[in-house]
Amino acid sequence: MSRTTVREKALRKPGVWLGGLALGLSLLSWAVEAHAAHVKGRLEGFRLLQNPVWAESKNPDRQGYSFREPVPTVRAEFRRPYPHIPKELCVALLAPAAQKPSGMATLIRVGGGRTTPVTIVTVPGTKLVFQNTDPFKHRLYAVGYKTFSPADTGKGATREWSVPEPGVYEIRDELAPSLRMWIVSEPNTAAIAYPSMKGDFGIAVETPGEYRLQAFFAGKKVGPEIPVKAEGGDVDLSKTPIKVVDEKAAQKAAKDDAEGGGDASK
Repeated sequence: MSRTTVREKALRKPGVWLGGLALGLSLLSWAVEAHAAHVKGRLEGFRLLQNPVWAESKNPDRQGYSFREPVPTVRAEFRRPYPHIPKELCVALLAPAAQKPSGMATLIRVGGGRTTPVTIVTVPGTKLVFQNTDPFKHRLYAVGYKTFSPADTGKGATREWSVPEPGVYEIRDELAPSLRMWIVSEPNTAAIAYPSMKGDFGIAVETPGEYRLQAFFAGKKVGPEIPVKAEGGDVDLSKTPIKVVDEKAAQKAAKDDAEGGGDASK
């Protein structure tokens, strides 16, 4: 009669074996991330970006009335609405050639009148999972695209959609007109990142090579395209901040502030 060791018994148990496999894969993933090169940078001028929803609400024909009054003690720069860039501004690292979609789905949270993220850049074929975190239903749809037509997504429910061919797709909600999201389908997307409120960001580069760095806001490119050469070591671009708004726009905004035109209630 042969002896069976404790280790052999453990390996025969599916739960123990799968748990060990999951732990091993997790450690492997951590090791790959630890050895990957990182591109670090910083964005400037993002406070001057205007979400299209805000611009449209200023139109008197839309009757987007506000009963707020300007407070003299609050500086004009803080009275002007500015984007929450950790989910509105997407920084994409673009490779020279087309990339394959990840086998994992990307979660998009729908709640609080917005989506998280608001702008995303990804390769065609990526599966998106929209999860409703609100206590009421949503009816999301892609503008001008029949494969994602309006449909109810109840509390806690999810809805899937695969990103189509290259282009920009706008997601709206029939029940919440101010909710808007932009999906940029870009075949060469190697990786993306979202900056902090200070504009700092970092992107892991798994494969050494030459890339292009581009920021996107509300489905459009903002700021210049920056060439990046990753050859195994980290790349630090923060010494030369990337300006996502040009100088002329900044000067005009400064003039509006001086005249009091930056008040969101006007």
